[in-house]
Amino acid sequence: MGKCYNTIVVNAPIDEVWATVRDFHDLSWAKGVVEKTEVVGELKGNQVGAKRLLNDVFYETLRTLSDLRHLVEYSIDDGPGPVSKDQVRNYTGHLKLHEVTTDNTTFVEWTSNYDSPDSRAVGELCNPIYQALLQALKVHFDG
Repeated sequence: MGKCYNTIVVNAPIDEVWATVRDFHDLSWAKGVVEKTEVVGELKGNQVGAKRLLNDVFYETLRTLSDLRHLVEYSIDDGPGPVSKDQVRNYTGHLKLHEVTTDNTTFVEWTSNYDSPDSRAVGELCNPIYQALLQALKVHFDG
């Protein structure tokens, strides 16, 4: 099983960060990384089963949305190269927030697990995207 793991600390309270990232269809905070989000189907971005198409190449489905755990889980159903439906199975991404009580900031983890004959190629594609998304989130709050 392959795995990606990326983190950042955002200079904002967990409730503010959560309000920004919990809508599966709204990636307006990810300027420069996500240029286009297309809603697929009728479900809203806070409904499990919601589908989206990112940048015309990543087909994703919302699997879990937990306000209590500050957790978004999604699958990549199809995408370019190593994350195409023919190359990867059981791809699950996890966006998890943790409150940092000492300074009222938020520790953000963006991880994924997947089955692939070439886990290294999946990581080489996905890790830089997650790092860019996390940096965009930090910039969204820090200016």
